[in-house]
Amino acid sequence: MAAHRVAASVPTSELGSYQSAARLILAHPLITPIHPRVGHLASVLRWQKELTDDLRNLFGYTLQTSRSCIRLIRQLDEPAAGSAFVTAKKKPFDRRRIAYLCLLLSCLHRSRVEINLNDLVRLLRPVANAIDGLGFDPTTGAHRAALVDVVAWLCDRGALTLSDGSVEAWEADPGMGDALYDLDHDVLIALFKPGRSLQHLRSFQDLLQPPPSGSGRDTVRRHTAQRARRALVEQPVIHFAAVDPELASALRNPSLAEDLARFTGLWVERRAEGVMLVDSTGRCSDRIFPGAGAVARAAGLLLAKIADEQEEPTSGASLPRMPMPALGEVHASTRSTLDNVLPPQADPHAGESAESARPHRNPGAGNPGSALSTETGAGEASEVPFIDDTLLASLTAQLYDDLGARTFTAQWEHDPSGLLRAAVSLLVDLRLVHRLPGGVLVLPAAARYRNISQALPRSHDPQLAFDLSPGEEIT
Repeated sequence: MAAHRVAASVPTSELGSYQSAARLILAHPLITPIHPRVGHLASVLRWQKELTDDLRNLFGYTLQTSRSCIRLIRQLDEPAAGSAFVTAKKKPFDRRRIAYLCLLLSCLHRSRVEINLNDLVRLLRPVANAIDGLGFDPTTGAHRAALVDVVAWLCDRGALTLSDGSVEAWEADPGMGDALYDLDHDVLIALFKPGRSLQHLRSFQDLLQPPPSGSGRDTVRRHTAQRARRALVEQPVIHFAAVDPELASALRNPSLAEDLARFTGLWVERRAEGVMLVDSTGRCSDRIFPGAGAVARAAGLLLAKIADEQEEPTSGASLPRMPMPALGEVHASTRSTLDNVLPPQADPHAGESAESARPHRNPGAGNPGSALSTETGAGEASEVPFIDDTLLASLTAQLYDDLGARTFTAQWEHDPSGLLRAAVSLLVDLRLVHRLPGGVLVLPAAARYRNISQALPRSHDPQLAFDLSPGEEIT
């Protein structure tokens, strides 16, 4: 029997432990003695050599370790949406919090072994105030709350450890309260270690994985196979029609499913329209769907309503169909926005002006193998249903009539349009629908949830109406 290419030296009796460690590092690219849980660092370090080899060979990732932490350095083929930056109340960081985090990490040097909160303020204030539109004023409540959220995020990962005082007392009165923190520089350095210096970036594309340096057939095939594996662990679902033919072919290769199943312990669900990596463990996904909360569950119910509409349109006419967007189209706006906010600068080595140094072409152009190329999907023509905003509003109103407005909690009880916007935004993030002016395209993976309403009891009791059984998650 041929030896396995993945986890080659891992005994069969230990394979479960190895796969658990692999899921941990994929779900949490930074692991410290306390993050995400006490004991997780030791369980990953146990398989450090095997994980390093497999992560490099399968995905082109790098595993870096230090005395007190381990970090996974990813290679991205397209913009990635994640939930790494959230407050203690699980709210995503806004731009101010992300900016404060980056500025604080750049200010904390190895010369310090501890620092108090007022010293952090003295470090942050001048650099934040030097940035137009940002600023920091400790007398402003919103600024204090943002700093407290950032400090809590660093403490959660072990970069800072509270040794004295109270951050709550400082937030209530910066003139009277204070808090003292010990610094872990290994964790701080792991957090603040960009793959490329931001001041040298000339386009957002510079942050993404470049094409292979060689032009040989084996080099291109290996690069495409790695790109396919990265896609399955980085994205919730992949539709063949949304990617280039080379990537679609690699995703169909049976060895891809076998390798990922042996590495992660998860399984690849393959359909005619595409593939996804299904997480039945609940420990590898960064977002549970349908999950808890009115928005997530309303989104699932909306998919069931959409499925009913596809089978029996209320108007009697079939829903219009439109071509499925390629990944390059999905992220074109993001790339354009980020490129437009790059500060003007000249390239001293090329002798170009700031304007001429900025690329004027599509970032995916000239790289036919790029997952971001606007030519993606050319070999996988596919059309999907289009649901206009009027029909979406009507389907949401039906949910309110079927389940009762109180079902959707006090926040959304009198705001069905707001709940619809939030639910559609979630479905877009999960790549179950694609937003267009005037409506959404319903992607094939959405059909997975067509029977979700059958899990609901027929009751208007708000305590029962969302009693869904736990669903599977997709990474």
